[in-house]
Amino acid sequence: MLARLARYLRAAGLDTTLADATAPDAQILRAAIEQGRWLLTADRGFMLHKAADGHVIQLPFGSLDAQAAMLNARFRIDWIGRSFTRCLIDNTPLEPAGPELAVQAPQDVRGPGEELFTCPACGRVYWKGSHYKRMRHRLEVWQEA
Repeated sequence: MLARLARYLRAAGLDTTLADATAPDAQILRAAIEQGRWLLTADRGFMLHKAADGHVIQLPFGSLDAQAAMLNARFRIDWIGRSFTRCLIDNTPLEPAGPELAVQAPQDVRGPGEELFTCPACGRVYWKGSHYKRMRHRLEVWQEA
């Protein structure tokens, strides 16, 4: 339910996992506590669990900007300092890509000499294209808030 927010948290370089949507709430909460993570949710049901206090943050449905503002107020997130260092899909830290991966990011969609990064887990290649620019702009807006 917060997959879009998770992508932006990963874009900010924050270690962010997504819970299995089919897992029971108690199992998701237990895993978050065991891993030392905050559980972010828009599901009010999580707040009914005894263990939720100090481990769960309920965010509003819908507005990505409102969700980011709530997190920023709570944690003063650095949205820029480690940005674009994690795979947006699976959360793995990115590594510089070798020249053999340049064919996956054609020259006409990236700047000359632009560095490429790859996810060692899924093989996805990243560069500073239009998607990066849109996400980066939003992270900058949140940084300034």
